[in-house]
Amino acid sequence: MNPSLLLATANPHKVAEMQSIFAPLGITVAPLSDAPGGPFPEPDEHADTFEGNARIKAVAYARMTGRWCLADDSGLEVDALRGEPGVHSAYYAGSDGTRAERDARNNRKLLAALEGVPDKDRGARFVCVMALADPRGHIVATSRGEFSGRIAPAPRGSNGFGYDPLLLLTDGRTSAELTTGEKNTRSHRAAAAKAMVPQILRDSR
Repeated sequence: MNPSLLLATANPHKVAEMQSIFAPLGITVAPLSDAPGGPFPEPDEHADTFEGNARIKAVAYARMTGRWCLADDSGLEVDALRGEPGVHSAYYAGSDGTRAERDARNNRKLLAALEGVPDKDRGARFVCVMALADPRGHIVATSRGEFSGRIAPAPRGSNGFGYDPLLLLTDGRTSAELTTGEKNTRSHRAAAAKAMVPQILRDSR
């Protein structure tokens, strides 16, 4: 049996990325639009941790849809900024505009905040925490993945979204310069997904 989960996000980039990550692992991840009764209201992500927000989303959408739901909360932690933007990554520079416009503003704000910070002190990582909820809205598993590097002096690359053009990896490329296949095996979401798979196979059948 191929378990089928609803992915508790309205972000089309995340849906596509998660489908690519989970498909080779034998798990189908469907968008919220596949569930009857939508569109569904977005829950208030008021937690101060990635795990807290992932749990909020998984529980809310599972209860609204009556389906197994997988949620993730992810963001960028920058050492020189004491972990910021962290859980505020998506709206670091405000919530107005399209997703692409917000991404561009977020990147500009981050680079401005790190102006004058030497390369050796620009360590950073993407973090992803996933939460799996059963159809009654009970959390049955969580997992965490990280993708480390440092913040580049300027954006590079056109693949990916969010802060991908700024996370410089040890091989000299940014996350946005990786191919889709490379990113889907190395990223924070890939690490969290691989850790979650045994729980999905055990609990959602």
